[in-house]
Amino acid sequence: MYPQVEPYAQGMLDVGDGQRIHWEASGNPSGKPACVFHGGPGSGSSPRWREDFDPDHWNLVLWDQRGAGRSTPSAADPATDMKHNTTQHLIDDAEKLREHLGIDRWLLIGGSWGSTLILAYAIQHPDRVSEIIIPAVTTSRPEEHAWITRGLGLFYPDYFDAFVEGVPEEDRDGNLALAYNKLLESPDPATREKAAWDWSKWDLSTITGGDNDFTGTRYENPETRYRLARTVSHYWGNEAFLEPDHIFDNLHRLKGIPGVLIHGRNDFGGPLRTAWEVAKRWPDAELVILNDAGHVVTEGNSMDRAITAAVEKFR
Repeated sequence: MYPQVEPYAQGMLDVGDGQRIHWEASGNPSGKPACVFHGGPGSGSSPRWREDFDPDHWNLVLWDQRGAGRSTPSAADPATDMKHNTTQHLIDDAEKLREHLGIDRWLLIGGSWGSTLILAYAIQHPDRVSEIIIPAVTTSRPEEHAWITRGLGLFYPDYFDAFVEGVPEEDRDGNLALAYNKLLESPDPATREKAAWDWSKWDLSTITGGDNDFTGTRYENPETRYRLARTVSHYWGNEAFLEPDHIFDNLHRLKGIPGVLIHGRNDFGGPLRTAWEVAKRWPDAELVILNDAGHVVTEGNSMDRAITAAVEKFR
């Protein structure tokens, strides 16, 4: 809807633990602040978000979470220790970035994993959040991880059998994300490469609704495959480092924060039920259900149009 303007400022913020996160700000430096929490985890920020925000009105902040995008050290490097990469670390990083930029309150926007991180941040820092927009709602409960790593086998039995066969036989009945993460942390490069390939084949199919062809996608790049597989399995294997119902038990802390939840009825990877339950516990949020949408936002689709409308609502 708007031109993809170049950032007026960017930098690397030292957040401790040997970690430096990349950030950028675009639009109007004196405008209304908004911040994108990207998905993945591990995918990195996308400049596409600039097209949803009027650069004359908004001060838009994008940042790469630990290990992702241009932040350092990269999770694509097997030598990078992931012990300092947890949900609480990311919440703290976002708050340090807000303080660094001198922002009092900001609108938060992001979907999928970005949804979990936004909600966890807002629960901890509700006084720093003006509004929230979430396309593709997730809360990273254990049952959500179990659904996406095992339950979806109901719809994709062929892909699921290949996914399960990618881990040792003794691990096939347990936490598949954790089993893959062990392989992705292997000292053997061939083991890591195969695990990243097998994980990504399953991951892509769940996102697209069954298409797991890497051609023309970010999964074509072996380094990207490994970074994503390693980071996602690290978080899912550890249940996002959250208590099982942490977000649901604390949604009352969002009282007074207006929100728009946007969810596709055909989102296989993140069934509508989660968005429905969040909306019931957060009265200040509007739930927009899209009958023709899944998990992915593409240019001009109904999810994209709903995001644009939500941003305009909160001008």
